[in-house]
Amino acid sequence: MAHPAWDEIRTAFQVARLGTVSGAAEVLGVHHATVIRHIDALEKTLGTRLFQRHARGYTPTEAGRDLLTVAQTTEEQFAQLSSRIKGQGEVVAGELTITSIAGLADLLVPVLADFQELYPLVQVRFLTDMRVFRLDYGEAHVAIRAGAAPEEPDNVAQPLAHIRTGLYAAKSYIARHGQPRDETDFAGHRFVCVDSESTRAPFYRWLRNTVPASAISFRGTEPAALEEAVHRGTGIGFVSVYKANCSNDLVEILPPRAEWDAPLWIVTHVDLHRTRKVQAFLAHLKEASKTWAV
Repeated sequence: MAHPAWDEIRTAFQVARLGTVSGAAEVLGVHHATVIRHIDALEKTLGTRLFQRHARGYTPTEAGRDLLTVAQTTEEQFAQLSSRIKGQGEVVAGELTITSIAGLADLLVPVLADFQELYPLVQVRFLTDMRVFRLDYGEAHVAIRAGAAPEEPDNVAQPLAHIRTGLYAAKSYIARHGQPRDETDFAGHRFVCVDSESTRAPFYRWLRNTVPASAISFRGTEPAALEEAVHRGTGIGFVSVYKANCSNDLVEILPPRAEWDAPLWIVTHVDLHRTRKVQAFLAHLKEASKTWAV
């Protein structure tokens, strides 16, 4: 059996990572026809489909995801080898992909910006989504996750910080609807909540178990939208304490509870954990998190 060419594997890696032929062509600096030719040749050599083609782009099959894992690791190793050969072993450079739960941009973007000031050869990709990015498929170098400690066997999980959350209402809401004395008053009030009964956020699970469904008058999927709804006086809702402390418009309805805390974890894949770039960022992030008043 013929062995696939590295150029073809590298092309498939970029298609799997970006999801489109045009995106891969732009990154690689080649014509989109070259990308298609590489994919076709690689699939023929391997004797299997690597991608499902559809109107929105290319989605890796199981074989394609396996290829992505190998290619990601190989590309990192080539980059390290190149640096050593050129006598640039201390250089931190190249693409760094960070994935995070939504709602932490105000904490993480300054950290990322400062990291680029220290290492200007790094290109940062900061990705947030409702889904959990797969580090074993090379979708990110570092993931910031919340909740219970991640248990994937090939991942390295380290504690980062605890985000405290309280229940708040805007002064405009209280002017119109009054302030509940305690939880016994909740049935007569309006609440803001995430639009998912399977949410992993402990405070939203508590809210759904505490107030009647009819009292939840505003639902959403984006944390920023839910926080904005609270600030606008739409209803009573949860806000991170560090954000509420920056606002003169919010009134605390219930103080933070330990069971509402969201522990944050730094997660890396074992294959990339010891790379110079990842280690440099982890050290920078841990140091920066010491100043977070969360």
